[in-house]
Amino acid sequence: MGGKCEGCRDDVPLPFEFKMAFQPIVDLNVGRVWGYEALVRGPNGESAWSVLSKVTAATRYRFDQAARVLAIETAGALFKQPHLRLSINFMPNAVYEPAACIQKSLAAATRVNFPYRNLMFEFTENERMTDVAHVQKVVEAYKEFGFMTALDDFGSGFAGLGLLARLQPDLIKIDMELLRDIHLSRAKQAIVAGIVGIARELEITVLGEGVESAEELALLRAAGISLFQGYHFAKPALMALPEVPLLNAPITVRATG
Repeated sequence: MGGKCEGCRDDVPLPFEFKMAFQPIVDLNVGRVWGYEALVRGPNGESAWSVLSKVTAATRYRFDQAARVLAIETAGALFKQPHLRLSINFMPNAVYEPAACIQKSLAAATRVNFPYRNLMFEFTENERMTDVAHVQKVVEAYKEFGFMTALDDFGSGFAGLGLLARLQPDLIKIDMELLRDIHLSRAKQAIVAGIVGIARELEITVLGEGVESAEELALLRAAGISLFQGYHFAKPALMALPEVPLLNAPITVRATG
């Protein structure tokens, strides 16, 4: 599990602060929260862009590491059910040597007694990948560690099906623009049906992201999707787990300290 890289020894503090918000991912086949995505926010809940716009090439690695650690440590304090997964966004171009760069995340999980096999790492095809072979190496290494991997914003980015064929993550999150008002668009319905069929053949789980209405949800359920995320269920909560009224299981837990 070793490996070394120069960036992994860089412990200089970041020149800005941030916190994490958590949004639930629900599994409607069993009627419960499946996990939560950790989303970066400003210290007072400002947008992700307010933080990400401050990240430079010089601070990309440190930010990626700090965000993972904060997400894991906060989840360790908030999650009370052992099945809950934590989905963390990561920057593929910020990972130098996968086995070395994951060490801080593993150490954080150990500190807060968070089961590392409940971690899922998301990468997006909207971030142009400078070296797809390297990203493939990262995904394969994470699978060997026992983590889930997810391809976010599927259907909107640079590589699409070619990237899916090469990386074959455990889960894909269909881009919300494809799902918006899908009940009104035969074209979107056909595209999503195709994605679901391909994913089924590849044994990849599909998640409907950004669901905002009962009409969208009904169409996607009929298409065979069971995992969902979006404002229809709950908005992200800063350093807390929001209530999910549709599941009839309100959960409001807030981090201490």
